[in-house]
Amino acid sequence: MKKKLIILGIETSCDETAAAVIQENDHGEIKILSNIVSSQFEIHRKFGGVVPELAARAHAEKIDLITQKAIIDSGIKMKNLDAVAVTAGPGLIVCLSVGLNFGKAVASSLKKPFIAVNHLEGHALSPKLNSNLNYPYLLLLISGGHSQFLSVENLGKYKRLGTTIDDAVGEAFDKTAKLIGIGFPGGPKLEECAKKGNPYKFNLPKPIINRGGCNLSFSGLKTAVLKISKKIKTKKEKYDLAASFQKTIEEILYKKSKIAFQEFKKSNMEGNKFVVAGGVAANKKIRNVLKNLCIEENFESIFPPINLCGDNAAMIAMVGLEKFKKKQFNKLDFPAKPRWALDEKAIFLKGAGVKL
Repeated sequence: MKKKLIILGIETSCDETAAAVIQENDHGEIKILSNIVSSQFEIHRKFGGVVPELAARAHAEKIDLITQKAIIDSGIKMKNLDAVAVTAGPGLIVCLSVGLNFGKAVASSLKKPFIAVNHLEGHALSPKLNSNLNYPYLLLLISGGHSQFLSVENLGKYKRLGTTIDDAVGEAFDKTAKLIGIGFPGGPKLEECAKKGNPYKFNLPKPIINRGGCNLSFSGLKTAVLKISKKIKTKKEKYDLAASFQKTIEEILYKKSKIAFQEFKKSNMEGNKFVVAGGVAANKKIRNVLKNLCIEENFESIFPPINLCGDNAAMIAMVGLEKFKKKQFNKLDFPAKPRWALDEKAIFLKGAGVKL
């Protein structure tokens, strides 16, 4: 009988301390035995964003307890783990180091394989936790720190089709929420405020909407919001600006995804799956817009469950499981990587003077 594989995942790339245990059964089906996420919203709320040093300290205080809870909730014994998978990057290096060092210590003490995981690859493979997703597929990764279109050919094989040349879409949500005075975490709160406003009240710019292929830009949109936010005086105007911003993001992602479909088809004639992952994939309006686009373009839309869109350790364990089956293990001196692209051949597109 085929052995059931059990993987412990650990994630501390930003402001979530997370640990999870997943199991693959005899038929290749994945079961999440536990998935613990401890957020730091209250710690960073008064600063309006994540403070790296405070985040790292919170990780150090909680990582042992969170991992213990994940093990207890899973109902398995530590000795029955097959491997320990840990986020090694990209992210805040002081935060990554906490989880990475802890995970190495666990793997070493148990004499189990250690697997260093790219956080972005975790998002890329997250739908595999609840669906029978096969390669190749087109991925839109939208989170607080990343916005990319990627052709996912296989485990570890990615081709970037487009990226943001400035802000990530999640960062644009958080910054807009802060400018409007909605608070932290900005993304989910702005989405709620947008439901109460008129999405046609403010005509906001859509940077590089008609050029640059499926590359993205949100800096000019954020600047426009800044100018308008200084003039609004009522709560209704605040809701209207939030709604107008939400609608503008929807239109940008609709147009750029449509272009990405065309790029993807050029190299993958048989592939028609469109995966949307990352924290912003939890935005219900964006989900609906992209689902409708897939119907129009004859693509199959695939989203992780809402609770697996944000940073979590189950997706890290999922990558660990895939790597374990290919015996892709790492040495215990593997470093934390604050920058770690999925497509390492892709040209860096950020900063002033970028030509598209």
